[in-house]
Amino acid sequence: MNRLKWSVRNIAAWTLLFCLLCGADVVAQTATGYVYVDSNGNGKRDRRETGVPNVSVSNGREVVQTDATGRYVLPVGEDNILFVIKPSGYRVPVDSLMLPQFFYIHKPEGSPTTMKYPGVAPTGPLPKEVNFALVPQEEPSQFRTLVFGDPQVYSQQDIAWFRKGILEEARGVDQVAFGISLGDLVGDNLLLFADYKQEMAAVGIPWYNMVGNHDLNWETGVDSLTDESFEAHFGPANYAFEYGNAHFIVLDNILSPDPRKNSGYWGGFREDQLEFVKNDLAHTDTSKLIVLAYHIPMAGRSFRTEDRNRLFECLKRHPHVMMMCGHTHLQRQNFYTKAEGWLHEKPLHEYNAGTTSGDWYSGELDENNVPYATMRDGTEKGYAFLNIDGNRYTIDYKVAGKDAAYQMSIFAPSVVAHRRDTRADFFVNFFMGTEDSLVEYRIGDGEWEAMVHHVAIDPSYYTRFLRWDLTETLMPGRRPSNAVPCNHLWRGSISAELPVGTYTLQVRAKDMFGRVFFSERPVRIESPQRLPEVL
Repeated sequence: MNRLKWSVRNIAAWTLLFCLLCGADVVAQTATGYVYVDSNGNGKRDRRETGVPNVSVSNGREVVQTDATGRYVLPVGEDNILFVIKPSGYRVPVDSLMLPQFFYIHKPEGSPTTMKYPGVAPTGPLPKEVNFALVPQEEPSQFRTLVFGDPQVYSQQDIAWFRKGILEEARGVDQVAFGISLGDLVGDNLLLFADYKQEMAAVGIPWYNMVGNHDLNWETGVDSLTDESFEAHFGPANYAFEYGNAHFIVLDNILSPDPRKNSGYWGGFREDQLEFVKNDLAHTDTSKLIVLAYHIPMAGRSFRTEDRNRLFECLKRHPHVMMMCGHTHLQRQNFYTKAEGWLHEKPLHEYNAGTTSGDWYSGELDENNVPYATMRDGTEKGYAFLNIDGNRYTIDYKVAGKDAAYQMSIFAPSVVAHRRDTRADFFVNFFMGTEDSLVEYRIGDGEWEAMVHHVAIDPSYYTRFLRWDLTETLMPGRRPSNAVPCNHLWRGSISAELPVGTYTLQVRAKDMFGRVFFSERPVRIESPQRLPEVL
C-alpha cells in the first residue's frame, strides 16, 4: 500500500517535470481527494465511509487511478474540470433535474465576462479535497439506453413541440438505464439550456449531454472556451463513464473557430482531447464495448482526417467499438475500414442518428398541432434505443407517435391499370437500412423478390414537400427543407399483368443486426376506363 501511495503522490511531480522539459505551461497546483462509497447518501465523505480503489479520475487530459484507499492526485491549472469516470457496478448522484453529478469545476476566476451568454461563476481557491461519491448498484451486462439526436430548440414554441412530440412519449418508456443527447441541445440561444434541462427532467432517468455546434459561445474565438456556458449547465464537454460491460466516451468534436480560416467550425479534436482518450483507454479492459459519442460524423471533408486516424490509433487494442453522432438531421449508417484508417478487420460502425427535432420542427402539423418534421432523406422524426448485451449491441429506431414495429415507409400507387402500363414502381424507405440490407417484396401470395437499392430522393417526402409550393392558401407551420438523396431507399415494381383484383403488397427487410421487419399496404389492379371516342 505504501508503494501505491508513493506512486499516486508523485504523479504531479512527474507531470511537472514533463511540462518543464517540453516547454509546456507549468501546472500551478495539484488536486487530491477520494472516490468513496457514499453509504448514507448525504454527498459528503464521512469518516467511516470507505474509499474505492482502482477508479479512474481525470482533469480532462491526464487520467489516474485511485490507490488502495480510494485517493487520487492530479495536476490542475486555472481552467480544469475534475471528474470521476464512473465504474461499472456503481452510480453517481443526480441533481433535481436528473443530471449526473460526477465532476468538480475549477475556474478560480470564472469564465470570460465578455461572453454574450453567462458561463461559470468564479469558483475560488481549490478545496483541500475534491471527493467523488459513488453508490453501489446492480448493473446487468444487458441493458438499453435512450438516444436523442439534436433536440435543437430555438424558441419556446420549439420547446413546446419537443415536449409534445417527443418527451411526453419518452416519459412512458421503461427499463432504460439512462439517456444521452448527441449535441445541439439548443439553437444558438444558450439561455434555453435552463428550459431544456427542466423539460428533460420529466423523462425521469439519468441523462448525459453533449455539446454541439449550436451550443457554443462563438464570440470567445478560442476553441477551449467555446463551451463555457455548456460547462456551467452540464459539466465537462469531454468525459467517460461505464455501465455494465460498456465504456462510454463523450467528446466535443467541434473545432471552433475552424483553424483553416479562423472562423466557423470544423470537425476534429484538440491535442488534450486525444490525450484524454488515450489515457482513459489505457485503464479500460479490452473486452468491454467502447461507445464513442460525439456530434459531427467523422466521414468526409467535414472532419479533419488526421484527428480521426489518431483516434483510431488510440483504439487499436480495442476490438469492440461502436460510434454514434448527430448533426446532419438525416439518418445514416457509416462504416470505416482499413482504407479509412481503421486498424481492425471488422469495419467500424458509426450510427448517424435521426433527430428528435426532425427537419428543424418544419412541415405540416399533425393532429396534436406538432410538426411532422420528416427529415430531408425521408426518415421520420424520432429517437433511438442503443441495446447492449455484453460487448455486442443493436439499435432500434423509434418513429415518434408510431408503433415500434413501424420501421419503413412505403410509397406505392393505390391503383394500377390492368395492362395499360408496363409496370408501376414503388419505393421503400427502410429507416435503419444500409446499402447491404436485404429488402424483398411480394404481391399477394407470389414469390419474394429482391428490391433494388436506389439512392435517390424519397418520393414520399418530395410529394409532401411539393404541397408547400403548390398550395394557394398558406399552411400553418414552416416550409420543409429541400429534399436530399436517401441512402436507405429501395425500388420495386408492380406488374400491370396481374389479374384485376385487390392485393397486399408485402415488404420484409433485414437490418445490419440480422433482424427482419415487415410492412404491407393494399394495391388494386383495375380495368382501365374506356377513353371517350373522338370524331
